[in-house]
Amino acid sequence: MSYYIRRMCREDVDQVTEIDREAFPTMWPPANYERELKVSLAHYITACVDGTATERTGEQKVVGFAGLWMMADEAHITNIAVRHSYQRQGIGEHLLIAMINLAIEQNAHILTLEVRASNTAAQKLYHKYGFTQIAIRRSYYTDNREDALVMTIGNIDGAMFQRRLRRLKKALFRKWG
Repeated sequence: MSYYIRRMCREDVDQVTEIDREAFPTMWPPANYERELKVSLAHYITACVDGTATERTGEQKVVGFAGLWMMADEAHITNIAVRHSYQRQGIGEHLLIAMINLAIEQNAHILTLEVRASNTAAQKLYHKYGFTQIAIRRSYYTDNREDALVMTIGNIDGAMFQRRLRRLKKALFRKWG
């Protein structure tokens, strides 16, 4: 099965909300995603299964999404989520790469995110791409008071990071296409 990544549109909100419910214990209400799409600082993308448009609605099957906010020269990844049944297929990593590319397109120099202290799989992926932990937000998550690790990459537009990104992209595309 093949996938593609595109900008999120209003028609995706219901599916994104389903993924959000599945992935995150504390979900945003659907209206927030609709509002986010209208904010010029917010950027959202979706991962869709190729060739799933229905004749009746034209909707694509959304299997993952990611969001990013721009603040001056810093990009902040707000979320990355993939439907459980599509995990472990490289989709989350494709979304991360798309977020990095989008941050660079938006002239960001720094990329940050928060991740649950217990989410070691995501942390491993972020470390692979050069994120380092810079802080802990104590009791950050409201559902269980879990800590969040603040992770960042500096100089994402620099030559050294760009070489690393190209190498990791090639490896990902060799593995998953």
